[in-house]
Amino acid sequence: MENNDNAIIHDIGILGKFIHIYCSGKHQGMSKSRVKGNGKVAQYVNSLDIELCDDCKKLLLYAASKRIICPYHPKPACKDCATHCYAEPNRSKIRQVMRYSGMRMIFKGSISYIKKFL
Repeated sequence: MENNDNAIIHDIGILGKFIHIYCSGKHQGMSKSRVKGNGKVAQYVNSLDIELCDDCKKLLLYAASKRIICPYHPKPACKDCATHCYAEPNRSKIRQVMRYSGMRMIFKGSISYIKKFL
């Protein structure tokens, strides 16, 4: 795999952790299933081994697809990017997820995972 592929794998892995923390905390009791993608997205998300509710699964698949087609290399942090590729309501939803999960990742000792998003 080339460097950009490794960066995509890394970034989607972090997105998966953020969304998993959010889903576990906010959607307790909801039916959850393993995340599976189609096409190119599948090569990045099917190995994540996380279970999410349907809404969070859709958000992860959406975010992964946007990350895969990002034209920038290296990819800037979303907050610093000139091109905002997330459409509403996904843009608001991912902000919510990041706010909720960010501190929880720090408390779990995962500071390195959120560096890119700060």
